[in-house]
Amino acid sequence: MAEKYVAYVSTYTMGTHHGIAIYDVDLENGRFSLKDRVEISNSSYLTISHNRKWLYSITDFGVESYEIQPDGSLKTINVAGINGMRGHHLSTDYKDRFLFVAGWHDGKITVLRLQEDGSVGKITDEVFHRGLGSIAERNFRPHVSCVKMTRDNRYLCAADLGLDHTKVYRLDHRTGKLNLADVIRSEVESAPSRIKFSKDGRILYIVHELKRIIDVYTYREENNNPFFEKIQTISTVNDYHASGTAACTLNLSDDFAYLISSNAGDNSVVIFRIAEKTGLLEKVLCLPISGEYPKDAALFPDNRHLVSLNHESNTMTFFTVDMKRGLLVMNGKEIRVEQPNCVIFHRLG
Repeated sequence: MAEKYVAYVSTYTMGTHHGIAIYDVDLENGRFSLKDRVEISNSSYLTISHNRKWLYSITDFGVESYEIQPDGSLKTINVAGINGMRGHHLSTDYKDRFLFVAGWHDGKITVLRLQEDGSVGKITDEVFHRGLGSIAERNFRPHVSCVKMTRDNRYLCAADLGLDHTKVYRLDHRTGKLNLADVIRSEVESAPSRIKFSKDGRILYIVHELKRIIDVYTYREENNNPFFEKIQTISTVNDYHASGTAACTLNLSDDFAYLISSNAGDNSVVIFRIAEKTGLLEKVLCLPISGEYPKDAALFPDNRHLVSLNHESNTMTFFTVDMKRGLLVMNGKEIRVEQPNCVIFHRLG
């Protein structure tokens, strides 16, 4: 029996519009069909627990948890406050015991304990980033843009777009407290915005919004300390890109063979092939996505199609991907969706 998937798309709520849309995924033809909608305020980012049982979303009121049903629909579990301004990004640790929320607006990391039923419990720690960036009105103060655990589940990496670095915190799994262990410093005025780890956890990828680059690092732990070493910097755009371009998302393909990013202004998507042994990136293509401001873009689980979430044109556009020739071919009509932000594929069963 062929595998079945749903796709969860988070949006900013406008008027009576719902915040999360659930789509059945046509894997063969590379298309979505609307299955259900969930009422939630300004669901700007989603994450699924590593045991694949629960989905967590940003909301104006903090974070909201859902139980994923066998058909992919969502059943509300609870809502929990984060004692601060609306979050920007969230993720769980690899044992699904803690939920981490990145605060872009207030420069804060919030750690919340997760219960055995998937509900979000009490706050265990709050860490405010402090310091000054280099560009007034944009990153003159901390903006935590992404929080992600190392795959050995020892350290939380927090990219700060405002301060141009990624802080690395040691997580106390008993108390849920964070302690600073290292700082990965990016180029000045580069604005690190999203981070991903390779499947084996030994390679770290950081995309930088303003410099439109991806830095590649090796990661290891020695004597209870983390070590990161940069091995590559590669551009997310072509030489002839549009002015005012900013890199947006960072996603891995389902098989960890490809890395995907997108570029606002240039309105393009870029796909990199990942070298299996070294983790180094090789650009496969960088092409237009037929929409404005691609906040997120992802390959379908079989790598044969791609979807782009175009925030300013209120659309999702779909493409057939030819990796060998480095081509995207538009695949059917766009789908209208109000201010889409994030897409996640989920395999049923």
